[in-house]
Amino acid sequence: MALNPQLFANGMPVPFVNELFVLARDGVEFEVDKIPGSHSGKFKARGTIYLSNIRMVFVAEKPSGSLVAFDMPLLYVSREKFIQPIFHCNNISGNVDPVVPENENRALYSTHSFKILFKEGGCGTFVPLFFNLIRGVRQYNQQFTHVAPEPRVDPLQASQTPVDEMMRHAYVDPNDPTKIFLQQPTPQSNLRRRTYHSQTGEQVI
Repeated sequence: MALNPQLFANGMPVPFVNELFVLARDGVEFEVDKIPGSHSGKFKARGTIYLSNIRMVFVAEKPSGSLVAFDMPLLYVSREKFIQPIFHCNNISGNVDPVVPENENRALYSTHSFKILFKEGGCGTFVPLFFNLIRGVRQYNQQFTHVAPEPRVDPLQASQTPVDEMMRHAYVDPNDPTKIFLQQPTPQSNLRRRTYHSQTGEQVI
């Protein structure tokens, strides 16, 4: 997980090389723990979730201090589950590991717990695409972990996961305001990130 990834002026995340954005979902509430400098180490805000073949990015409607956005590599997400409470809104919860710089000790960084609450409309489009993409990323990544997983998997490795077929057959729930990107929303194709590290204003947590 990385704090405050690079964003365009319209709030869209600046893409990595070979990154394809699949969807955007407005009107969600996002919660995450173990955030340095936040009240009780927890952060909660409303905003937009962007999902790509590499990561999931939450961008807050209103910044909370220096907190604007959170970047969660799909290869670092675990224990994800979809919950449909009787008296509360549907949500997805899970854990995400930090993106640790190569010269630093992983033991110094904590795994975060997160929750995405669908406050507005249904989630019949978002949820299947999210779980199908997570499954596809993991299956594709297994090709690179023949014997045992690498201690630090490159989160950009997920960019090779094929998503075109998945998007073409995505179920569109008329009650779900999720926007599926049939064309990439960022025309500035010459501006592409190549690494998770050494980005101005961005830090791992």
